[in-house]
Amino acid sequence: MSSMQGRVVIVGTGHAAAQLASSLRQQGWQGEILLVGEEPCAPYQRPPLSKDYLAGERTADNILIRPAAAYASHGVDLLTGRRVLSIDRATKMIALDDGQQLSYQKLALCTGARARPASIRGVGSPGVFYLRTLADVDGIRANISPDKSAVIIGGGYIGLEAAAALRGLGMAVTLLELQERVLSRVCAPEVSDFYSRVHREEGVDIRVGVEVLTIENDGGVKTVVCSDGSRFHADLIIIGVGIIPNVELAEACGLAVDDGIVVDELARTSDPDIVAAGDCTNHPNDLLGRRVRQESVPNAMEQAKTAAGTLCDRPVPYQVYPWFWSDQYDLKLQIAGLSEGYDQVVLRGGKDRQRGFVAWYLRGGRLLAADCINRPKEFMVARQLLARKLAVAPATLADETIDPKNWLS
Repeated sequence: MSSMQGRVVIVGTGHAAAQLASSLRQQGWQGEILLVGEEPCAPYQRPPLSKDYLAGERTADNILIRPAAAYASHGVDLLTGRRVLSIDRATKMIALDDGQQLSYQKLALCTGARARPASIRGVGSPGVFYLRTLADVDGIRANISPDKSAVIIGGGYIGLEAAAALRGLGMAVTLLELQERVLSRVCAPEVSDFYSRVHREEGVDIRVGVEVLTIENDGGVKTVVCSDGSRFHADLIIIGVGIIPNVELAEACGLAVDDGIVVDELARTSDPDIVAAGDCTNHPNDLLGRRVRQESVPNAMEQAKTAAGTLCDRPVPYQVYPWFWSDQYDLKLQIAGLSEGYDQVVLRGGKDRQRGFVAWYLRGGRLLAADCINRPKEFMVARQLLARKLAVAPATLADETIDPKNWLS
């Protein structure tokens, strides 16, 4: 049997898994490809869950990464609604929750991440939801009505996107954040202040520095009780306090794990016959000069392409600068790079002008990242500046009379 004629089993049915299956065929894998996932449907896009799918503007079929029939036409088998219980690396077998034992020549772990559980009494009450899966959002949508109210616990991107979607549907929304500002872990105070102001202008009641202790449920009326004694009544409660990588399978079979499944620049795990890609991985990035675990669609898809190349003996190291996006109301936030460790923030456009500006993040005068709000030109330039490691003076970054494309010459 040639190296590309055996069976590849891909564990997971998210963005990384779907891309990996497609890329394997594109790069010449001739054998079986089997996707195994816990959810009962074909791989779908997660970003719309907190945006237009939550708002009812798209259907489940509209957010599929590709139609289910496309997998069969490319010789990819989908096994949905099945959970992998264990991996036996010595025999190259995986065990499923229905008793099946499946062999593999190569294995790909695209296990993604799950919603971080909140340490709040009453989380399991009816009408209380996390926002991570299609089933989560279907449950939320069944509780949406213009005459109802919602409390969102968590002021990160998921919480803010959900708040925007629910306000667009006419619901009264209160957002509770434990930290002293929204988006505190990912952006500068200037950006946090901007988003807080916009959401309040749109009618969201934002409370920061609030610790939620308990969710009471009395005959369908839910009350969120906070440590300062404040109480908020709601018909619907959404919890968005982050995600955690699904590494248990990898850990149980003895693969290296450290804030994600440890992989190299070719997406290889500590087992030469197992690759991994997506939110679940911790990988080296020479552009950043350190290891990182990224939670983004672009990372999942690009790393999956690298993993496919590795399995097909066409190794191409994964070296991509991180980028992300968030849609709220008429605001498109596009983020290039990672702002961790910044010591200077330079604003281009002014944070209150036309609901659009850029926050440049620097450390020691070197560009680390850019938050571009309704500024697509600056976003594209920022990605190139980072990839090419070009230096631009802070005063120049702030000067709106200069076309940012000039910085690339």
